[in-house]
Amino acid sequence: MKFTGIIPARYASTRFPGKPLADICGMTMIERVYRQVEKALDDVWVATDDDRISDAVKAFGGNVVMTSPTHRSGTDRCYEAYRNIASDADVIINIQGDEPFINPSQLEEIMKCFDDESTQIATLVRPFDPALGIDALFNPNTPKVVMDENMFAMYFSRSVIPYVRGVEKEEWAKKVQFYTHIGMYAYRADALEQITQLQQSPLELIESLEQLRWLQNGFKIKVGISNCGTIGIDTPEDLERACMLLSSGKI
Repeated sequence: MKFTGIIPARYASTRFPGKPLADICGMTMIERVYRQVEKALDDVWVATDDDRISDAVKAFGGNVVMTSPTHRSGTDRCYEAYRNIASDADVIINIQGDEPFINPSQLEEIMKCFDDESTQIATLVRPFDPALGIDALFNPNTPKVVMDENMFAMYFSRSVIPYVRGVEKEEWAKKVQFYTHIGMYAYRADALEQITQLQQSPLELIESLEQLRWLQNGFKIKVGISNCGTIGIDTPEDLERACMLLSSGKI
């Protein structure tokens, strides 16, 4: 089975314009992501709509493909990139461009999901650490996931799922192993084509979670478990913290 990794990268960002080109201790964010991904994948591409990002990727010797500026999601950008490079990959992995310290083992874990021939789409979760506290569990910016016995996702939510009846909320994480979502996806090529044709679903609109569109339309999402922590960069403050941790040798 052949895999290709695609890293969608936009220059325009409400909270952090130009984020892919932000400097992290002498290396741009997009290069750091690329270098981590190529430790696990032979075929890696950056998909962008901006010449500045394209030039930066070419400068460090990476593969880059131009895509439309009108895409509503990274999934749509991945599909156009897949077509534009005329890839013959069986599975396309969508890697977030603001995860400069992504662990190659996470890519290996998501690829293993396709050992199951029924897997159409795959993603990753992380076991929630009770030491993070109840506020972290209830943070709506950290989606939660429940899976069935075969490790297929049953539902994703910004609310805490499952609800622990009859137990004080402060004790929930001691009673149940919760799982939080890691925003990496992999798709069989035919599934990727199909999901890009879907209209937004009611559940997706309610929760603002793209993957609910796929579930609501009958697609199955296989889930792999990763214990690796990652540091996403959403704001300039996140970047500053990441630089401090990298300089101190903590990451």
